[in-house]
Amino acid sequence: MKVRRAGDTALLVETADLATAHRLHAAIRAAAPRGVIDVVPGERTVLVVADARQCDLGRLAAWLPTLPLPERPDDGMAPVEIPVVYDGEDLDEVAGLTGLSRTEVVQRHTAASYTVAYLGFSPGFGYLTGLDPALHVSRRESPRTAVPAGSVAIAGPYAAVYPSRSPGGWRLLGRSRLPLWDVTRDPPSLLQPGAHVRFVADEEAR
Repeated sequence: MKVRRAGDTALLVETADLATAHRLHAAIRAAAPRGVIDVVPGERTVLVVADARQCDLGRLAAWLPTLPLPERPDDGMAPVEIPVVYDGEDLDEVAGLTGLSRTEVVQRHTAASYTVAYLGFSPGFGYLTGLDPALHVSRRESPRTAVPAGSVAIAGPYAAVYPSRSPGGWRLLGRSRLPLWDVTRDPPSLLQPGAHVRFVADEEAR
């Protein structure tokens, strides 16, 4: 674990892997050190933002590597179940690229257990690991200028749900009515780093 300065008010902790980043993120949140105002996990990093008036960054940098880490980063976090109508524009294309039928694509997508690796791209957009390797397909060569909110998509080793309307090049498998980003909710993002996610076929919404 390496701790580096990131400007005048933050530290960037480099970890060995994603699991350690999640565990460190959970440990810092639980410890709630005075002066720390935000903790942002990445794939192998954790950014710790502090109020320099309340926190000595040098002491914080020395303390972080000594912080005991929980065995699991998701203690107390209920799994998130996302209902999906599998009628996406790219479902047939994904089936062709993978050599699977539409039904098999859906079965493999719903059978997997996902973990929120980190949030990025847009507010509430979670990069989910755990996608079946048989469904690892590249992004579209030509991104769409507007992907509807709730679109369930895959690209490379990741799965995701677009929390808001935005450009995007991921391949669309379906759609969900579950709101992933709500500014009236605390926290606004339904998905949090380290949380477990399952996709469930929502036939009633057709």
